[in-house]
Amino acid sequence: MPSRVRIRPRTARRSLAAALATAATSLALVAGLTTPAAAAGGDRLNPDPHDIERGEAYMGAGVRLHEGTGATGTPADADAGPLATVEGVDVSSHQGNVNWSALWNSGVRFAYNKATEGTGYKNPYFAQQYNGSYNIGMIRGAYHFALPNVSSGAAQADYFAGNGGGWSRDGKTLPGVLDIEYNPYGSTCYGLSQASMRNWIGDFLGRYHQRTGRYAVIYTTTNWWVQCTGNYGGFAGNHPLWIARYASSPGTLPAGWGFHTFWQYTSTGPTVGDHNKFNGAYDRLQVLANNG
Repeated sequence: MPSRVRIRPRTARRSLAAALATAATSLALVAGLTTPAAAAGGDRLNPDPHDIERGEAYMGAGVRLHEGTGATGTPADADAGPLATVEGVDVSSHQGNVNWSALWNSGVRFAYNKATEGTGYKNPYFAQQYNGSYNIGMIRGAYHFALPNVSSGAAQADYFAGNGGGWSRDGKTLPGVLDIEYNPYGSTCYGLSQASMRNWIGDFLGRYHQRTGRYAVIYTTTNWWVQCTGNYGGFAGNHPLWIARYASSPGTLPAGWGFHTFWQYTSTGPTVGDHNKFNGAYDRLQVLANNG
């Protein structure tokens, strides 16, 4: 009788992989191939989105699944927008304790940090990331990874605002971000119709404004927005657009927006994976932080 092959569950495979990675890191430390900070889980790229589980989604996880990482991930000077831009990053738990000094020295001047996902996940590294970016001198903000299939938009806005997504007029805090993109865990549009998705987004944005007095930034991609909202343009009047496109230019924007405010142009940048451009000079970024 043929022998049976036992298939390890996904969590077991992940645990084995983690153990092997830890052993490899220890050997690398002995050999002088890496640093204790890197071994402690500091700055690194985001994982393959096929390997993430609930709570582990990050800004652009769904984009990588559906649109790839792009051929270059480097803005072309002729297509990148205005002459003045500001470099920024976005991070999540996958980056652990971030080396903010290294990022500051490389020219990064703003950072968005994942605070929450759905209504049941809080980034365990949020305090180090949110306060660390602020303390080094960056203008910082927080983002929420939306799960429209698990609870209402208002419930998730409340969860976000109450767990790091608030706002204060200190000149160094940006409005919160609604990260609404391809579902990395299942159905692209989370099982919602275009009308239901528009209602869900409006529910979130309305409650967030009620809680904080700020209009949230919307992070998305044009392809997802067209597919899952019907290319709705009704939010463009108040809500800044953060477009994700790993290419030499931001490309065609969703309906209603004549320009982007932020552009996530690569998921494979130095120190941490996701790098972004603010579409304007530093003083305009300060205006966005202060304009409550």
